[in-house]
Amino acid sequence: MGSGPAGLTAAIYAARANLEPIVVEGAIDRPLNDLAPGGQLTITTDVENYPGFPEGVMGPDLMDLFRKQALRFGTRIIEGNIERVDLSRRPFTVWVENDTLTCDTLIISTGASAKLLNIESETRLMGYGVSACATCDGPLYKGQNVLVVGGGDTAMEEATFLTRMCKKVTVVHRRGELRASKIMQERARTNPKIELVWHSAIDEVIGRPDGKAVIGARLRDLRDSSTRTIDCTGVFVAIGHKPNSDPFRGQLEMDEVGYLKVLPGSTRTSVPGVFAAGDVADHVYRQAVTAAGTGCMAALDAERFLGAAG
Repeated sequence: MGSGPAGLTAAIYAARANLEPIVVEGAIDRPLNDLAPGGQLTITTDVENYPGFPEGVMGPDLMDLFRKQALRFGTRIIEGNIERVDLSRRPFTVWVENDTLTCDTLIISTGASAKLLNIESETRLMGYGVSACATCDGPLYKGQNVLVVGGGDTAMEEATFLTRMCKKVTVVHRRGELRASKIMQERARTNPKIELVWHSAIDEVIGRPDGKAVIGARLRDLRDSSTRTIDCTGVFVAIGHKPNSDPFRGQLEMDEVGYLKVLPGSTRTSVPGVFAAGDVADHVYRQAVTAAGTGCMAALDAERFLGAAG
């Protein structure tokens, strides 16, 4: 389940092991979401940190290569949204819109969707100056002024990371105090490159006329509705992620946020024969390369499980 780096890597390994994998890639009408075909890399422009591409690669192009490689070895890919699953017995049953699938092992790689501001300009400029991952895209803004939206640990971590390469980082927060842990607050407050803007929200991300870059943002003061525009070339939304694990609630162990729990050092979940890979089980790294790595692990775990089960 899932056709991002984790799901397609798992499919490549499973297909080469003659396990006849089926990838449920999600419906094409699910933008800005890991459940959409290709996952969140399909809304990323330049990917410069994936090994093997010294000149960088466009996110959609990278996922197209993953997909072609999976198909080359015989993977079957179907489009559709997962409606429900039954993991109470093997073979497991998966309902995908108008189709019903059964499988002896299941690899869940449905990802985690970034929580977004839900404004039109954010959607329009996503991948062209708007990002939900500072670790992924921060180096593209070396020596520039950027915004970070949020007030929790994620926002403070991303803001602090961005100060390593950016000229100035402005943190925009809706409240008058941060929700982050005290140590993360202290790091942000004492960093000379970080400016904290309180009681404010982004009304609009301002793009270049050709729509291929960000040049600023209009902020609205939530106390008196006054607005002001600040110059920036990047806007990083850091208000959290939601793992795409809802179909598995009540059937698999997960943490309080919804990330699937796996046995340390493996991809095994609480149900034998069900494995989890990528961001749906990873709230720490959330990188394409780590997702691909756990996709490989999941396929190998599934192959060994089937071998042991006879």
